[in-house]
Amino acid sequence: MSTPTPKPTPRPSSLPRPQAAQVVNASHIDHDAEVARAVTHGRADADGNVFVTTADGERAVGQYPDATPEEALEYFAKKYVELAESAVLLRNRLSAGAPGREVVSAAKSLQETLPEANVVGDLKGLSATLDTLISDAEATESRQAARAQAAKLAAAEDRETLVVEAETLAKQDPSKIQWKQSGARLRELFAQWKDMQRSGPRLPRAVDQELWGRFSQARNTFEHKRKEFFAELDKVNAEGKRIKEKIVAEAESLSASTDFRTVSQKYKDLMSQWKRAPRASRKDDDALWARFRAAQDVFFSARDAENAALDEEFKGNLVVKEELLKKAQALLPITDPVAAKRELRTIQDQWEEAGKVPRADVSRMENGLRDVERALADAEEAAWQRSNPETKARTSGALSQLDESIVELEKKLETAKSGGDEKAVAEAQEALDARRAWRDQLAQTAAELD
Repeated sequence: MSTPTPKPTPRPSSLPRPQAAQVVNASHIDHDAEVARAVTHGRADADGNVFVTTADGERAVGQYPDATPEEALEYFAKKYVELAESAVLLRNRLSAGAPGREVVSAAKSLQETLPEANVVGDLKGLSATLDTLISDAEATESRQAARAQAAKLAAAEDRETLVVEAETLAKQDPSKIQWKQSGARLRELFAQWKDMQRSGPRLPRAVDQELWGRFSQARNTFEHKRKEFFAELDKVNAEGKRIKEKIVAEAESLSASTDFRTVSQKYKDLMSQWKRAPRASRKDDDALWARFRAAQDVFFSARDAENAALDEEFKGNLVVKEELLKKAQALLPITDPVAAKRELRTIQDQWEEAGKVPRADVSRMENGLRDVERALADAEEAAWQRSNPETKARTSGALSQLDESIVELEKKLETAKSGGDEKAVAEAQEALDARRAWRDQLAQTAAELD
């Protein structure tokens, strides 16, 4: 075996030689103290040859010429401490959350070097320390694997939630979709997906591909529906624009007309056509509606001005008709239909001659006169009913029947009195009084018919 020849180093002060001790699990080690412990596990001869003590006896680790035995031994002890510090560094990495699998691999590699390491120190103790570290790292690896698996399951569930919402958005009826809101939400879901991919745990390839396939399909379906919807909407808007442009053109051609009665109806018809027509785009619809309203305003402003002039002209007619209405209302209540009819006819002739009244007063005046006309008609109907032969005959027949009934009830009353039955007397008397009252009423009606 070749003997290493290290470079000379400054001669350290004489180190104490405490009892050997195993390197403990710690976040750091006391370098000088560990060197002092390490030298107790070896020796150096006068020629600078250095040996380490192992369970199998001594093993030569190298030579340090031109130095005292203490200096040679210390040199190789420091190399041991470097190995111990490597073990502490691995422990610290494990405590800090490093992957257990990586720590296990590094610790095993370090442990494999110990049997042939050219160092002086407690190799058995360091190996035991590494055994403990490897065991802890393997346990940590198991826990980390379990957490990683749980995190992957949770991540898959989170992505599944995104996929389901995206699919729900894509399955909507195109006629009911709120495109702006739904599109914005789908973009938010995509941003969340990318964030999960970037910062979340990696899913198994098959799971990731399956979920991404569904998510991508939902986005494509939504986009396809959106394009189809707006393409169809563009067609509808174009047709709506064409129809409404025609309506507006006709409205504008009528705006200067003075045939107010006929054209007013035409504008009503055009408004109905407008309501039935498809919508144009918002911009076109608003612009066309503004033109339609402007044409209407021109026409109806002229009509209103014409009506205002006529109303002013008809104010004199209103004064005349108000006096005629007072005369007609003075006929109420009607007691002589024949005379009332004669007087009302004269008032009606004068009413027609008086002419039109202002529009605001038409209903009030016409309804007032109609009330008098209805009262006259009712009075004539009542008079005719009183002179109707059929009514008289029915009344006469009813009187005869009542007379016969009264005779029978009188006999019944006498029989009850003879029998001393007070209840029967009271009932017979009550029935007889009712029939006599009925006959008196009917006889009065018959007298009025005569």
